[in-house]
Amino acid sequence: MRIENSFIPVRGVGERTERRLWEHGITQWDDFDRSVDVPGVGSTTADRIDAFIDRARDRLRAGDAAFFDDAFPSDQRWRLYEDFRAETCFFDIETTGLDEHSDRVTTVSFHRDGETSTLVAGEDLTAEAVRDRLTDAAVIASFNGARFDVPFLETALGIEIGTPHLDLLYPCRRLGLSGGLKAIESEIDIERDRPDISGHDAVRLWREYERGDEDALETLVSYNREDARNLETLADVVCDSLHRDVFGDVAGSTGVDR
Repeated sequence: MRIENSFIPVRGVGERTERRLWEHGITQWDDFDRSVDVPGVGSTTADRIDAFIDRARDRLRAGDAAFFDDAFPSDQRWRLYEDFRAETCFFDIETTGLDEHSDRVTTVSFHRDGETSTLVAGEDLTAEAVRDRLTDAAVIASFNGARFDVPFLETALGIEIGTPHLDLLYPCRRLGLSGGLKAIESEIDIERDRPDISGHDAVRLWREYERGDEDALETLVSYNREDARNLETLADVVCDSLHRDVFGDVAGSTGVDR
């Protein structure tokens, strides 16, 4: 589903009214015709839709993901993904514990446009390096990053991350997918190249590396990188499923046109 299919950012247009627009053949901005009688869309709402479309076309051409991040209800921000897919940075962190005030970030992996990179504490993991990678993206994507990864990075590194954020935990819940990342991957048949390791294992591996075991760091980095890479596959599956649930039957489509 693309941003251009959406009318829900308009004040007075909820999910029911948006669906009525779609059912009356107005499935994208270019289709909007105020002469079409759509229940719930009076002249005032039609004026707002016209104004939104004019502004939104401009902002989409400019690649302004932040505009749409602000405009969409929080539970609908998954709709940004298709338009900003190529500029989305998937990321995952490992730490020495759960307290951002006393624990450390050990590795941060980023996956974008088919490339994966990792920053390691004591080597190249700096506040500037993390900030640059996350603020250079149009959208950042994580799993439970809104509650953990982003606050941890901001506190531990003293940075501010304001990039539009797709936390895949919430679209997963909308589809009835619960539990942690590994459980959800297993449920939707996303495979891993390496055996799973737990958060406790990640801390143990870091401690072993600090004692001189380079192989432990290699294992930790490999695990962290796979987390970041798999987020892209998860986003593809989840957003395509939501597209079918929300829009596919109305549009006569079984998936997202890519």
